[in-house]
Amino acid sequence: MPKLIKNRQLANDSWLRLDREPERWLAPGEDGLVPDFPAAADLIVPLKVWRLRRDDLVERQGRTGVWLESADDPGALAGDSERLALIAVHFPKFSDGRGFSTARLLRERYGFRGELRAVGDVLRDQLFFLGRCGFDAFALREDQDAEAALGAFDDFSEAYQGAVDQPGPLFRRRLADGASR
Repeated sequence: MPKLIKNRQLANDSWLRLDREPERWLAPGEDGLVPDFPAAADLIVPLKVWRLRRDDLVERQGRTGVWLESADDPGALAGDSERLALIAVHFPKFSDGRGFSTARLLRERYGFRGELRAVGDVLRDQLFFLGRCGFDAFALREDQDAEAALGAFDDFSEAYQGAVDQPGPLFRRRLADGASR
């Protein structure tokens, strides 16, 4: 079972990923037909599959999520936020920070309110900062202890800058607290 943290708790992952063989879902088989998606399963599909088979995915009974690679433009999902239950943003390596910007864009510019999951080379040390950018679910790298990683959300007691999780910077929050007393 994948190591998943969702809303700061350990969780089971019920989603089926179809990112390993995306061409299978786009090309006609030997019978000349493009394969049907599993009807009731919750599916995560690559952006390319979403773009080309959006209508088929939306008509299914199960929920649909999209897998974004670090180089994918989150603006490609701008008009689809309400149709998607999940967006998974792939971090190919620890030092690739493009996913942080992708998360902020999805939350702040494109209004995505569903589950935003960090996947790939995701480490305990990143969780606090990923959460500040809008991620609420984290599929940790295999060598990470998910239960121990939960403590990462409490590594810092206060954040100075405004972010998705707390829009106002610390000085404004303190001024507001002083004004309300």
